[in-house]
Amino acid sequence: MTMTSLLPSAGDGNCYYILTEDCAYGSKYFQAGNMCFCSERSYLRNFSDDRPPACFLKVIMLDDSSTVTINVEILQPVREEAAVFLLAISSHNERLNYFLERLSLEAALRAVPGQKVMVEVDRQHLPGIIRYIGSIYKNTSAALSPFFFGVELQGEGENRGRSDGSYHGTEYFKCKRNCGIFLPFSRVQFTPMPDDDYVKQKPKPDMEEEVPVKVGDAVSFYVDEVLTKGIAMAVYREGTQWFVKVCPEEEGTTDIFREIPMDSVVKESLQSLFSPFESDMGLGHPNQMKREISESGEECESGNSSLEVNSMVQITLDKGNQVSGIIRWLGYLPQIKHKMAGVELDEDKGVTAGEWLGKYYFHCAPKRGLFVRLQSCQPDVRFQCSRNRGQEVLPQTPDSFPPLRNEAAVRVLRGRMKGIQGHCNSCYMDAALFSLFSCTSVLDSMLFKPFPLCDRNVQSILRDEIVNPLRKTGFVRARSVMHLREQLTEKGQCSSFTNAEKDPEEFLNLIMHQILGIEPLLKLQSGGQKEQDCYCYQIFMDKQEDLVVPDVQQLVEHSFLSSDLKLVEIPSCFIIQMPRFGKEYKMFSKIIPSLELDITDLLLDSPRECCMCGDVATLECSDCFKDKVFAATGLKQFCSSCSRQVHSHYRRKTHKPTRLHVPEEFHSRSPRGSQQVPREKMELFAVLCIETSHYVSFVKYGPENEDWMFFDSMADRHGDENGFNIPTVTLCPEVAKYLDLPLAVLALEQPRDMDGVAKRLFCDAYMYMYQSKKMALYK
Repeated sequence: MTMTSLLPSAGDGNCYYILTEDCAYGSKYFQAGNMCFCSERSYLRNFSDDRPPACFLKVIMLDDSSTVTINVEILQPVREEAAVFLLAISSHNERLNYFLERLSLEAALRAVPGQKVMVEVDRQHLPGIIRYIGSIYKNTSAALSPFFFGVELQGEGENRGRSDGSYHGTEYFKCKRNCGIFLPFSRVQFTPMPDDDYVKQKPKPDMEEEVPVKVGDAVSFYVDEVLTKGIAMAVYREGTQWFVKVCPEEEGTTDIFREIPMDSVVKESLQSLFSPFESDMGLGHPNQMKREISESGEECESGNSSLEVNSMVQITLDKGNQVSGIIRWLGYLPQIKHKMAGVELDEDKGVTAGEWLGKYYFHCAPKRGLFVRLQSCQPDVRFQCSRNRGQEVLPQTPDSFPPLRNEAAVRVLRGRMKGIQGHCNSCYMDAALFSLFSCTSVLDSMLFKPFPLCDRNVQSILRDEIVNPLRKTGFVRARSVMHLREQLTEKGQCSSFTNAEKDPEEFLNLIMHQILGIEPLLKLQSGGQKEQDCYCYQIFMDKQEDLVVPDVQQLVEHSFLSSDLKLVEIPSCFIIQMPRFGKEYKMFSKIIPSLELDITDLLLDSPRECCMCGDVATLECSDCFKDKVFAATGLKQFCSSCSRQVHSHYRRKTHKPTRLHVPEEFHSRSPRGSQQVPREKMELFAVLCIETSHYVSFVKYGPENEDWMFFDSMADRHGDENGFNIPTVTLCPEVAKYLDLPLAVLALEQPRDMDGVAKRLFCDAYMYMYQSKKMALYK
């Protein structure tokens, strides 16, 4: 950027800018899209003609009024009349996108009270009339106050508003109660809608005759005497001159455009943006397409009648490049006669965020949206099953991504808008999925293995819309989780999975047992009776007076002993629910995470070690387990000689030890202790916590005690009821400090005084997750 491009408009008291890249200054970090300003006088001091041009400019950030020095290369000047509208968009990324896109911003600048618009309310587009444009914040000392649109909702929008034209006690316009709403321009569609009154008032424009280039046309233009090809994305007029917004071919399919005068553009052919796709697929000329009428009377193009919203599709772009994605919208667009599909792509190869000519038809990340003819979409072959001689051929497995560990986990997962985005009481599912798949592969069989009852659609959604994006980019959008929830609602015959608050174990049991049909994670036996299968283990126990601050090892041992339970086999994944009475009452104020869970003594018919001498144990005593003379952890089992000695004490003569099964190879032994009993240990990989009905999770991403990260799917929020949650992943090495504390010291720690988020791990634990990497290889 040249220095002259930063010059303010004549007469401006301040010069306003927007950051085009992220910027760090001291301990502060400013995202691209932040806005700032400096006085015109300050600017002129820095860039006077009698001194070398400065590379840095001291500015004041509009968000927090801090003064920082920023490289001018990442500053783009913004006119004050545009800055007030941009400032109303609280999301920095969204703000920058609207600044670069310009069309919606220019429409907002031209808007006037009385103009008909469509506004986005609760993810629906409703009709309304602009009644007010301006600030709604009074008595503010900020340098610039954001401008909002006060809209009176009409028709189907009535009673869907938030006010009667007043905001915080100040009246800006008058309308019926709950028919008024204040919105940033990003949620207002300024393109007039073709309602009956509008059609009667305004003659139908004959764009095809008046303007030689239409949206979607392939065009050519010269850049520095080099012929460049591209696609017309928008056609508009400023004054008497027409302009074309072109996506150049050399830029690829991105959202970076060139705005070129109409007389400098040459139309390549009559083929639109969507016809190059057809030639690659052998679909023929549009006029030669066979069309059929459905029973409802709606036209549909032959060959793609099976495609619908949420269908996974492939599209062939120019030069034979192929992209894949999910259909998020179907219908007809202005100026396009063919039925169109709005596709959310798997990669940043699109041209939009779901918008067409100023209106959002669906929502996705920038550069992920693409509008194409429905006829240009083909079912994604990776997810199609065919039959050969009566045998089902499994779909080809798409690329998969391994779990994130160590530095890779920090690089990909840490930050805002990371993890899984929360929406409509989904925190129980977000926290569970993040815990199970972000940094471990112990349950990756859920993603690939064809279990007997496996629902392939749910499996592919879990794998391709949630786990793979989480491991690849570190972020999963709320709509992907909602797609899974919709399937769970249908398959689980429970209508509330899309909106109601649930428990993690309810979700895990449904998806593992009823929908995917995976083998039970745990096989238990109680008192020699029939085996019991389960996916999550709930600890039940009476209040133990001697357990003030227990660890997980102690709780599991107490629970197994009191219920006379044994593990039939070593589990690959051991999910343990902490003792609670409902969500509110916790049996223990703190629970210490056991980084390793020793299950040797919990296994059925497994060799056990005498807790006194280390020889092979032949007897177990549940009464000794409660005796305070012995160690606080570990079941109490003895060899024959130690058992006689221990139970010769008068206090233990009434104990009734039970005999253990000793494997044959351990019967014939040489001298005492020469054959060591192997220990079976599982490692902790995640902890789900709950506080006031909100679930979060801690995940162990590396081998050190400090290697913990904390995930909250609803850590922050953008906007009001119509906004969205901002998931956040932060590192929490402070956990190690408390893991190393002596038990007596930790018991005295006040939760409110604990550093960072450590309090939530120790005080709010709901579910612990352990893994055996050895057994995961076989399951």
